[in-house]
Amino acid sequence: MRLFVSEGAPGSLPVLAAAGRAQGREELLISTVGPEECVVPFLTRPKVPVLQLDSGNYLFSTSAICRYFFLLSGWEQDDLTNQWLEWEATELQPALSAALYYLVVQGKKGEDVLGPVRRALTHIDHSLSRRSCPFLAGETESLADIVLWGALYPLLQDPAYLPEELGALHSWFQTLSSQEPCQRAAETVLKQQGVLAFRPYLQKQPLPSSFEGRAVSNEPEEEELATLSEEEIAMAVTAWEKGLGSLPPLRPQQNPVLPVAGERNVLITSALPYVNNVPHLGNIIGCVLSADVFARYSRLRQWNTLYLCGTDEYGTATETKAMEEGLTPQEICDKYHAIHANIYRWFNISFDIFGRTTTPQQTKITQDIFQRLLTRGFVFQDTVEQLRCEHCARFLADRFVEGVCPFCGYEEARGDQCDKCGKLINAIELKKPQCKVCRSCPVVKSSQHLFLDLPKLEKRLEEWLGKTLPGSDWTPNARFIIRSWLRDGLKPRCITRDLKWGTPVPLEGFEDKVFYVWFDATIGYVSITANYTDQWERWWKNPEQVNLYQFMAKDNVPFHGLVFPCSALGAEDNYTLVNHLIATEYLNYEDGKFSKSRGVGVFGDMAQDTGIPADIWRFYLLYIRPEGQDSAFSWTDMLLKNNSELLNNLGNFINRAGMFVSKFFGGCVPEMVLTPDDRRLLAHVTLELQHYHQLLEKVRIREALRSILTISRHGNQYIQVNEPWKRIKGSEADRQRAGTVTGLAVNIAALLSVMLQPYMPTVSATIQAQLQLPAPACSILLTNFLCTLPAGHQIGTVSPLFQKLENDQIESLRQRFGGGQAKAPPKPAVVEAMATAGPQQIQVLTDEVTKQGNIVRELKAQKADKNQVAAEVAKLLDLKKQLALAEGKPLETPKGKKKK
Repeated sequence: MRLFVSEGAPGSLPVLAAAGRAQGREELLISTVGPEECVVPFLTRPKVPVLQLDSGNYLFSTSAICRYFFLLSGWEQDDLTNQWLEWEATELQPALSAALYYLVVQGKKGEDVLGPVRRALTHIDHSLSRRSCPFLAGETESLADIVLWGALYPLLQDPAYLPEELGALHSWFQTLSSQEPCQRAAETVLKQQGVLAFRPYLQKQPLPSSFEGRAVSNEPEEEELATLSEEEIAMAVTAWEKGLGSLPPLRPQQNPVLPVAGERNVLITSALPYVNNVPHLGNIIGCVLSADVFARYSRLRQWNTLYLCGTDEYGTATETKAMEEGLTPQEICDKYHAIHANIYRWFNISFDIFGRTTTPQQTKITQDIFQRLLTRGFVFQDTVEQLRCEHCARFLADRFVEGVCPFCGYEEARGDQCDKCGKLINAIELKKPQCKVCRSCPVVKSSQHLFLDLPKLEKRLEEWLGKTLPGSDWTPNARFIIRSWLRDGLKPRCITRDLKWGTPVPLEGFEDKVFYVWFDATIGYVSITANYTDQWERWWKNPEQVNLYQFMAKDNVPFHGLVFPCSALGAEDNYTLVNHLIATEYLNYEDGKFSKSRGVGVFGDMAQDTGIPADIWRFYLLYIRPEGQDSAFSWTDMLLKNNSELLNNLGNFINRAGMFVSKFFGGCVPEMVLTPDDRRLLAHVTLELQHYHQLLEKVRIREALRSILTISRHGNQYIQVNEPWKRIKGSEADRQRAGTVTGLAVNIAALLSVMLQPYMPTVSATIQAQLQLPAPACSILLTNFLCTLPAGHQIGTVSPLFQKLENDQIESLRQRFGGGQAKAPPKPAVVEAMATAGPQQIQVLTDEVTKQGNIVRELKAQKADKNQVAAEVAKLLDLKKQLALAEGKPLETPKGKKKK
C-alpha cells in the first residue's frame, strides 16, 4: 500500500494518525506530494490524502482511508461511529472550513472564528458529558475519535479556540493529542508552523458558500433551553415536587472510617509534601486542595470516604535544613509538620488524617515490602558511582545536585530529574554539577547499593495498567508520562542512599544506609493509615472493595503510577493500587515561578496575612486549576474574578433571593405556582446540576465550578426578567407571581449552597445558616433539583457574602509578593519558639492564660479604670496568641472594628 499525503493539507492529519495505529499490520509506504499533484488518474482535480491499495484501487475520502486502517487493526464497525462520521461530513466540516478560512486566509480572530463552530463544539461536549464516556462511541477510542480529532486539530491546537467551559471536549481533545500516533501526525503535517501551515492549501479553496453573509451568532444558552424535551421538563418538575422527602437517610459516621461491603469505598490521598518546605499556592492546588474538593464531593454523595495526607519527612533535604537552622532532623520535622498542619487548617482542608512518615509503622511496613521483594528476586546489589561533596563531607542526594541536563541542556536540572524535559537523570550524568548547599564541584566516588529490578516487573505493570486504565479517570498527562516511561523501557532504580535520616535497610552490610525517599515515601500513605487504625489492611489490602484516587502534580506521576505499583505487585501481598491518578500541570506566579528565597509568590503561611479570606483563595485557585496545561496566578485576574463572578454574580443572586424573602414576605418562603417558564427553568437547572455531577465524578474540578456560576447567572437573569420588586406592588396575580419567583430563586440559592460546599465550605455554611436550610439538605447532594425550602419555611438573617477587592489593595499585595517580602524583618522570636513548643511549655502557657483571665474578670467585677482593664486584656490576648501558636492552631482574627 502507498499513502499519499501533503504538508499543510488538513485531511492528512487523521489518516496519518490512523495509519500510525495500524503500523505493522501491512507494509505501508508514505509519500509526501505537493497539493497540486494529481495522484488519482481518474479525478479531474488534485486530491490528497489518497491511499493506493495493493490491488491498484484508490481510496480518496479521509474517513474511508481511516476506516480502512482501523479495519486492519481489528476494529469492528458500529452504528454510533457511523452516525458521528455522517455528522462530521455534513455539519462539522462546513463549519470548520469557514472558521479556518476566516482565521488563516482572512486573518480574523476571536468570535469571528469561533462563532461558526461553537454550536458543533458544544454538541460534541454535551455528547461526551451526557454519556460519561472518555470517547465518542464508548470507553475505547474509535474511528470517529480519530476522524473528528484530525478535523478539529488545526483549530483547537490554539487554546484560544477551545472554550474553557467545554470541559468534556477539552479532556477528550487533550487525551487524543497526547497519543503518539496523533503527535507524529501533527509534527508531519504542521512542520512546527502551527495553523499557518494550512495557508497555501486554504488559499486555493473557495470561500465556503454556506457561510457567505451569515451573521456570527453565539447564543448557546437560549439554544440549550429550546432543546429541552417535554419529558425532561416533566421529570424535573416531579423531582422538585418530592422535596426533602426524597433525600435518603444520612450515613452513620464511623470512627475510624473503614470500608463497608456493598458500598462505594473511596480512598483519597494527596501527595505528601516535603516537610522542610513551606507550600506555595501551586503546591496547594496541585494536591491537597484538589483532593479536598473531591473528598467533600464524595461525602456529599454519601460515599464511604477516607481522605489522608501527611508530611514526607526523611531524606537529605531534611538533614540539610536541620543543619541550616541548627536543629536536629527530628526537631525540623516537628517544627515544619506543625507549619504545614496550620496552613492546611487555615485553607479548610478536610483531612480525616494528616500524618507523617517518621513513625515506627513506616519502618515496619517499608521493611516488610522490601523483604518480600528481596525474597522474590526483585532486588539486587550493585556498585554505584555517586557525587560526593568534599567540602560538606557527605554524599549528595540527587535533589542537592544541580547542573546542565545531558538531554536538553537546561541549566537548572536536578540530580534526579529535569523539570524542563521531564527525563530522569543519574546525578553523575549532569554536566557542570554543583552542590546546592555550598556551590562547590562534587567528585565521583563508589558505593555499594540496592536496586529495584524494574525490568523484571515491567510485564506485571503493563498487565495491571491494561486492566486499570480503560474506563478509569487517569488524567491525560498521567497516561502520557507512564506511556513514555514504558516506551523507553524500564531501568533498574537504586533504592538506597548513604544517609542517616531515613528508614533503615534491614540487610547485613547495609546498616549505614537508608531507603531512598522515593522508594518509601509512597509507602507513607499506608503507614499513615496504619497509625490511624490497626485495621489499615481493610483499606490497603482490599483492591476488590476500595477505589483509590491519588492527587498530585505531574512530576510525581512516575512514583505513584509506576514505582509504587511495581513494588506492590512484586511484594505479592494484594495491595490496593491506584484506580484514578489525578495529576495537574504547574501553576506559575504572574510571569515567573514561585521562589521563597527571592520572595516571589504567595506561600501558604503568607496567604493568611493578606486579609483575603481562605474561601476566596480556594475559589480562585480552583478557578485557574492547571488541568490541561500550565496556568498562572495573577493578582489582576483574582480581583476581576472576585468582583465579577463572586460579588456581582454568585453573591448578588444569593443575597437578592434571600432579601426578597425577608423584605417582601416577612422571612417566610411564599407559595409557588409554577408557570411553563418556571418548569423550563427547573429542567435547565437540573441539567446543569447533572452536568456538575458528571464533571466531578470524572474529577474535572475546574469545569464543574463553572456549572455553579452558570446556574447563578440563570438565577440572576430569572430575577431580572420577572422583576419581583415591581410585581409585589401590583395586583393579586402580580403579588402571587412575585412570590413564585422569590420562592424558586431562594431554592436555587439553597441548591447553590450545597454545590458550593466542596469549593467554598465556609461560604456554603454561611448561606445555609442564613437560609436555615434543613440539616439533611446540607449534607446530601442528589442529581435532581429538589424543593428544599418549601412554602412556609422561615429563613434567618440575610447579609452580603463577599467584599469587593480594590485596585490599590491588590497593587499593594502585588508589590509585596513580587520580591519584597524576602527582605521583610524576621518574625518575633516568640513565634519561632512556639512552633516547636512541647507539652510542658503548653501547660505553662495554659496556666498563665487561666491566671490572666481571672485577673481580667476581677478587674471588670470591681469596675476598675478602663485603661487598666485594657492593658490586662492585651496581656491576656498576647498569652492566648502564644498558646495558639504552641498548640499549632491558626490565629483567630480579632472580632470588632475592621482596620482601615
